Amino acid sequence: MTDALPLVDLNASLEKQTPFEILEYAIDHYADLAISFSGAEDIVLVHMAKQIDPQIQVFSLDTGRLHPETYQYIELVRKTYKLNLEILFPDAGQVQSLVNKKGLFSFYEDNHQECCGIRKILPLQRKLQTLEAWVTGQRKDQSPGTRANIPVIQDDKHFAGAGRELTKFNPLANWSSRAVWDYIRANNLPYNPLHDRGFVSIGCEPCTRAVGPNQHEREGRWWWEEATKKECGLHASNIDK
Repeated sequence: MTDALPLVDLNASLEKQTPFEILEYAIDHYADLAISFSGAEDIVLVHMAKQIDPQIQVFSLDTGRLHPETYQYIELVRKTYKLNLEILFPDAGQVQSLVNKKGLFSFYEDNHQECCGIRKILPLQRKLQTLEAWVTGQRKDQSPGTRANIPVIQDDKHFAGAGRELTKFNPLANWSSRAVWDYIRANNLPYNPLHDRGFVSIGCEPCTRAVGPNQHEREGRWWWEEATKKECGLHASNIDK
């Protein structure tokens, strides 16, 4: 459903609320809503959302190129929270065509957008066509170049489709990485063991590496590409000018 209050005014109001309160608003106002789950921020959202709606929808993208630790973590979260966790897969024919044409590591030679488009964007697009709203763990401090101005609620025109409305919530937009990890530790939440090995922002195995002291977390993603455009397309509005 859409709210009578203009989105910009609603965002200004929700900006003053806690992530839990933003999630409460989202769950109360949208029947077909789901959380996109992959990492540390998302376990915080799942933990909060389960307290509001035990039947909350959660989905995760399996690109076929994730770390073994990530697969194990996804399964741990599914069992821990008794989730009906929907795993989204890419189209096998499209993956096969790309790999047969360009090999398994074409993204090192051109850019990551084509591979991400097939393995992540299209499966996400299919899922979002079934929803009124979705929830992400984006934070403003994750990437100064692409996420510094993300709102806590926005009209997702990129994935809405013709004649549809789709609302996107970013309840943790104003939290820092420290706030996320303080919450994880205070509530003894499970997390991906790769974090203990220096991986901060975790994506596909070939495109993710650990970061060193004083490096920004996004420096471990697509490190061979220009630093201010480190988005795979899941959050296209972040780089839409």
